Amino acid sequence: MPTIHEPARDVPVIHDCDLCVLGGSCTGVFAAVRAARLGATVAIVERLNAFGGTATHGLVNIWHSIHDTAGDRPIIGGLSVEVVKRLERRGAVALHARNPNRWCEFNSEELKLELDELVVEHDIRPFLHTSYCAPVAGADGRVEAVLVENKDGRGAIRARQFIDATGDGDLMAHLGQPYTIGTQLQPPTVCARLRNFWREGLDFQALHRQHRQEFGLEPDAGWSGPVPGLPDTQLFAETHVFGANCATADGLTRAEIEGRRQLRACMDMLRKHAPGQKPLALEAIASAIGIRETRRFAAEYTVTEEDLLWGRPFADTVAQGSYRIDLHNPTGGGFVFKYLDGTMVSHDAAGTATGRWRGAVAQDPTWYNIPYRVMVSRRLPNAIMAGRMVAADRGAYGALRVMINLNQLGEAAGVAAVLANRHGIPVATVAPAELRQTLGAGGSILL
Repeated sequence: MPTIHEPARDVPVIHDCDLCVLGGSCTGVFAAVRAARLGATVAIVERLNAFGGTATHGLVNIWHSIHDTAGDRPIIGGLSVEVVKRLERRGAVALHARNPNRWCEFNSEELKLELDELVVEHDIRPFLHTSYCAPVAGADGRVEAVLVENKDGRGAIRARQFIDATGDGDLMAHLGQPYTIGTQLQPPTVCARLRNFWREGLDFQALHRQHRQEFGLEPDAGWSGPVPGLPDTQLFAETHVFGANCATADGLTRAEIEGRRQLRACMDMLRKHAPGQKPLALEAIASAIGIRETRRFAAEYTVTEEDLLWGRPFADTVAQGSYRIDLHNPTGGGFVFKYLDGTMVSHDAAGTATGRWRGAVAQDPTWYNIPYRVMVSRRLPNAIMAGRMVAADRGAYGALRVMINLNQLGEAAGVAAVLANRHGIPVATVAPAELRQTLGAGGSILL
């Protein structure tokens, strides 16, 4: 393609700190907060106008269980629990203590305010409406600074350590870290909040099967749920954008527009074929599509579906979970769930089927473990992955990608960055025992 020459220029250093976090999701914010609590000076860069990522901009307001599958033993603590307690004080969360599928629903707008307060309370330097552009790295792989753009133009943030919480692993890709993009990508969803969507007797998926072709919709199946504090409002996540690679500019653009088209088509279908006593109203559309999967990067270890489903222990475990393996079908809608007790559920536009992925065993695991090694590479001495780009096979990825698990990886990344800086060592060589002890001292639960 034709090119245009951009002249070289000097870029001002607009900030200097111990740690720079790229991406202001809960994963990124939790990394920044844990590092700040250990005395680090921290900057966080977010391209949109608020923190929270999928939980706020994406409107996905569910965090899954913090207990083991028996429902008796807490396996997740830290900032996820702390933030939910803060939301409780404002009546902005609904808790389901023993529900194996969901721990809470929260009001996404209230969460934005809590994350703002966390960042300000910990003297973290925020850069909102700021886009990460490129790294400045040496021959040894050490990142010296990152280039960013905002209303003030281009600038550099210099730091001793960097955390990539961009979701797609933009920093890692620019640093040349190897990655894969699967051929069976889990499709993204544009979520919305609809007023007067739910009513007694409505079977939306049956309605979709019957009338979808009239509105240009493919076979599909999704979900919806309540929004605390808004009794007539439902989170609507009933569609998927199939065949979208949201790690590319064109793919992301197409997916956003198609997802919104699907939403309007669903609303038109409801108004024509299932009108309620109260008029259906569109309250909000996600300001960022909910991306389930793009790049998965190489690291010191790749966690596998077998690791999780058999509950294998790791000396460097930094996160624990009980959320099932959840694989959204790349076409046709629906998903496959695999549980720690050996059962499985397949659900798509045609209906639901149950079975087993393995036979019965003497004792089922009740939680799984995620090791620190999936977040780091020896070729990158001062850069850590925190988010859905970490090293996992397709099955394991289907479990660890959910927010309650990624929140923990963010906390682990923040603590590991501080320890690496404190000892003057590469992030891949941080001692697992010290990392786990420091996480535990800060409120994390590690069994």
